[in-house]
Amino acid sequence: MRGEIIAIGDELTSGRIINSTSCFAAAKLFAAGCELRILSTIGDDPALIIATLRQALARSGFIIVTGGLGATSDDLTNEAVCRALGRTLVFYPEVLRKIQANSHHLSAQARTALEKLAWLPNGAHALHSEARSTGYFLVDQGKPAFFLPGVPHEMRALLVDAVLPRLAVWENQPPLQIRQRLYRVSGLNEDEINRRLAELEHCDLRVRIGYYPVYPEVQVSLTIRAAAAVTATEADALLDRFDAEIKHLLGRNIYGLAEDSLEEVVGGLCRDRGLSLAVAESCSGGLIAAAITRVPGSSVYFRAAVVAYHNELKESLLKVKSATLATHGAVSAAVAREMAIGARRISGADLALSATGIAGPGGGSSEKPVGTVFIGLSARAKTLAEPCFFTGNRQQIQASTAHRALDLLRRFLLADQD
Repeated sequence: MRGEIIAIGDELTSGRIINSTSCFAAAKLFAAGCELRILSTIGDDPALIIATLRQALARSGFIIVTGGLGATSDDLTNEAVCRALGRTLVFYPEVLRKIQANSHHLSAQARTALEKLAWLPNGAHALHSEARSTGYFLVDQGKPAFFLPGVPHEMRALLVDAVLPRLAVWENQPPLQIRQRLYRVSGLNEDEINRRLAELEHCDLRVRIGYYPVYPEVQVSLTIRAAAAVTATEADALLDRFDAEIKHLLGRNIYGLAEDSLEEVVGGLCRDRGLSLAVAESCSGGLIAAAITRVPGSSVYFRAAVVAYHNELKESLLKVKSATLATHGAVSAAVAREMAIGARRISGADLALSATGIAGPGGGSSEKPVGTVFIGLSARAKTLAEPCFFTGNRQQIQASTAHRALDLLRRFLLADQD
């Protein structure tokens, strides 16, 4: 089925609240084989709500509306539904009893005010919940329209428990075969990834490839949308075939799938190999260590971190040579190498990362502009430093530094097993 989502609320259009309900609903509907073309976010304007509802029902097979079902004066959805569809408000006493039963902690006056929630458009079928509000659905022109509360946890429960089961049997047709895989890619920009995968985009009309920069990486989605006549086995085989092609074309630039994080991947490699890790940071200000220690169980492999911002501390703590600083400057490959060696020495770790650079907005020069960073890596048999140049503001440059440092270690460990 093809449908759309309408989210209502001034708190959404003003930016005070992030519209997480539409994102959740879209993901669940997609996984259920429903096709969404339009997601709208509108304010608490009766005329706008009426016009949007009429347009949505005219062009879509179903609609899901969130928000505007509360008891306050700015909750206008029910009245707008009646005007849009030529219906009247009808009192549902059983709805009020259900809501009040879940609102015993409120004062008598507040519970009386909840009566507004039990006035629903004629023909509505209540979707009862354990919350202080309720959702409902009705049928207009043979199309189902679902109206859910805007409170995220209430909306999510009703969507999963009441909306998706009804949509699944609405047209008495088997759902589309939907498969999706998300790849997390580092070390390549969006244009280069697109160039490598361009030929795959036109191999099969059932296959879609999407590119989504999520700073400082790029995420690539592989989606299979096959007709219901295609079997689950055939859909799985199609996914596997294109999955193998993408992995071949992007290689080790793919560091993980879906919910994988780079720090989790790196931590897993260290843990599996029984290797310990330390960090010495300057321009990244502790972001590398913070990323590593976000992973539960990182104490198994992470030993220590030193944030040595001042040159004197690079010398005294990490034993960076004063001659190296004088000859090459603090932002240099030579200093990055000595910082990494020093971190490994004082911690006793098997591996150490380091970062030194110019995060800006000041401090750059024509020779070393803002965004110049050197990342060091020291192992027992090898020490190296990688020059980098990042763009963006200070926070973006620091985030890029931490991400590149972890990716350098990932690639080093993978190369070591070849």
